Amino acid sequence: MTFGGDTVHNEIAHVGQKEANELVAASLDQGVNFFDSADIYSGGNSEILLGKALGNSRSEAVVATKVRFRLGKGQNDVGLTRHHIIKSCEASLKRLGTDYIDLYQIHSFDPRTPLEETLRALDQLVQSGKVRYIGCSNLMAWQMMKMLAISQHLNLEKFITAQLYYSIGTRDIEHELVPLCLDQNMGILCWSPLSGGFFTGKYRKGQPLPQDSRRSDPNAESLRWWPVDEEKGYAIVEELDRISKKHNASIAQTALSFVLRKPAVTSVIVGAKTMSQLLDNVKASDLELSDSDFNFLDEMSRPQVPYPLWHQNYGNDR
Repeated sequence: MTFGGDTVHNEIAHVGQKEANELVAASLDQGVNFFDSADIYSGGNSEILLGKALGNSRSEAVVATKVRFRLGKGQNDVGLTRHHIIKSCEASLKRLGTDYIDLYQIHSFDPRTPLEETLRALDQLVQSGKVRYIGCSNLMAWQMMKMLAISQHLNLEKFITAQLYYSIGTRDIEHELVPLCLDQNMGILCWSPLSGGFFTGKYRKGQPLPQDSRRSDPNAESLRWWPVDEEKGYAIVEELDRISKKHNASIAQTALSFVLRKPAVTSVIVGAKTMSQLLDNVKASDLELSDSDFNFLDEMSRPQVPYPLWHQNYGNDR
């Protein structure tokens, strides 16, 4: 999402082709092989930059992209209809410069299109060889489970991943979506695992906001994508700081390591804009928190359990 830049994502996307080439090459050198984009990111420019950056290394990478949101002014330029999905997939293939997409994800729910139509179109793309696997993103648990049930009933391809907003300070998905993914054997891909940079240590209670950081502008449109309970978040950052020093790690590495250890999490998606950010984030995969440190962070950042889950949890103990 940091690649490209246009009026939609210009608060986030500042990485040009030269920088994209360097970041992708460094990622591959560090053992990173999963790259996530979407047709809406920078109006398609993100896919173009990613495709060119991968170049001859395409076969080494798992490339994911998404479909759902509006890319034109026409009635069929939005949603999860058969028309829009197939047209968008073909356009993404062209922009990425590849003949297949490893993971094609629906970016959000579309209440205006029959679920069967969406799932048949995705299945068609898999059967044609244009897509290898399908996934979903930003769905509620009942929506995801209903689509999985339809796929099973109609013998269609099923979602194998769910891309969800998840960080140490935003753990809402643990109430229903994590249990669902564990039950259905789906991998979770965490987007914004640092909550737009909040859990990097740049933001501290009582200190001035850092300059040129995505969360520092209170009027930024993009802030709505990274909601955080800031009072609780500041307390979490202090504990991350304390524990990171014990492990000779950065706060960001500790926050990422925590999420990587959570059940069902397959990978975290980091939006590094600079080489230093990328190299720092990658080291999180080598950080092994002790059980005591992990359990402490888990308990102190635990979200309040909503009804009826607390009632069911009470009943399960008796």
